[in-house]
Amino acid sequence: MSYGMTAALQTAVYAALAGDVVLDGLVGGAIYDALPPGPVPPIYVSLGPERVRDRSDKTGDGALHDFSVTVFSEQAGFQTAKEVAARVSDILDRAELTLARGRLSGLLFTRARARRTTGGREIEIWFRAHVDDAAPV
Repeated sequence: MSYGMTAALQTAVYAALAGDVVLDGLVGGAIYDALPPGPVPPIYVSLGPERVRDRSDKTGDGALHDFSVTVFSEQAGFQTAKEVAARVSDILDRAELTLARGRLSGLLFTRARARRTTGGREIEIWFRAHVDDAAPV
């Protein structure tokens, strides 16, 4: 197994989201790995937790990453949050990202959950990435 590609995968996912002009227009650049200090914007996207499993085989090391991207919105309704979540899904589902380490052999949407929170609305979107390690051992 290799957990070695996790930082490269996160960097590529963040770059894909941050580099999308439509998403940028919807959230005003509020795409975070870690929230900035102070008040947060009324709507933003945050990279979330991940679970990683071994997917190595006789050809080399690999891993299956299940990770989430979450949309947070202070608005009373779900409409805007769902528009942002749909754009996140459109950007990442079946994306062909280039990693600084390893190779992405598949990236798919797996599930989402929309819910009300005390602060507004939250939509958690889960993806599955299969990565193969190209780093020397």
